[in-house]
Amino acid sequence: MAEEKSESSAATSPDEIALELMKFIAVTTAYGKGIPSAGFGGKEKGGRSAEEYAEALLELFDRCRSAVRKTPK
Repeated sequence: MAEEKSESSAATSPDEIALELMKFIAVTTAYGKGIPSAGFGGKEKGGRSAEEYAEALLELFDRCRSAVRKTPK
């Protein structure tokens, strides 16, 4: 029974909620990927490298975590 309680509290921890929010925003908006050029099949000039994309996602996670931990007024 103690395991069930810890599993349910872990699923609703602020970091878990922030992670789910970050994933939702990243998937629905293509956050951090850059804007692809229409009709161009080669390597995109405006695209981001894997490191830049990872950095953008980490920044988004920090913003989501701050929003989740913010106390309501």
